[in-house]
Amino acid sequence: MASKMESDSPTDTPPSPPKNIYKDPDDGRQRFLLELEFVQCLANPTYIHYLAQNRNFEDEAFIGYLKYLQYWNRPEYIKFIMYPHCLYFLELLQNANFRNAMAHPVNKELTHRQQFYFWKNYRNNRLKHILPKPLPEPSAALPASTQPQPPVPALPPAPATNVAVTASSTQAPSPMPYGVPSGSSLAKNDMRNPTVDKRKRK
Repeated sequence: MASKMESDSPTDTPPSPPKNIYKDPDDGRQRFLLELEFVQCLANPTYIHYLAQNRNFEDEAFIGYLKYLQYWNRPEYIKFIMYPHCLYFLELLQNANFRNAMAHPVNKELTHRQQFYFWKNYRNNRLKHILPKPLPEPSAALPASTQPQPPVPALPPAPATNVAVTASSTQAPSPMPYGVPSGSSLAKNDMRNPTVDKRKRK
C-alpha cells in the first residue's frame, strides 16, 4: 500500500516552470524607449555612415535586428515617431547595396544634401498640389468703382467783382478751441520745468 502511495505522489505535483524565463522589470518600457531612440537615430545619414564604417552592416544579427525594427511602420507605433525620415532610411537599409554605399563619405554627403533639399522645398511642393489654382478673373464684368466715369464738364470762370475787404478787430474763432475763449488774457501753462531745462534759449 505504501508503494502505491509513493507511485501516486510524483504524478500529482504539477511540473515546475522553467527557471530561465526573463521578465521585464518595467513591462518593456525601457526596451521600447531604447528601440524608439535607435530607430529615430536612423534619420541622420551621418549616423548611418558611422554604422557602416564600424562594419555593423556586416553582422547578420544586426541585419536581422533591422528587419525586426520594421514593426515601427505599424499605426500603433508610428504615432511615437518624431522624425519620419528614419522610417524611410530603415526601409532603405533592408537593401545590401544601400548599406554598402553608405560606407563612403561621398554618398553620405550626397544623402545629407538630398535630405536638406527635401526639407527646404517640401512645403512649397506640397502646396502646389494641395492649394487650388485661382480662377481667371472675367474682364467683361468690372465692378462699378472701376468702370470709366463720363468726363465732368469744366465750369466757366467766375466774374471778377470789386469787394472791399475790411479788417476786423476781433479774431476769428479757432477751429480747435482748448477751453480758453479767444482774446482771453489767461496765459498758457508752460508744462516744462524751467529749473530742469538746461538748454540755452536764444
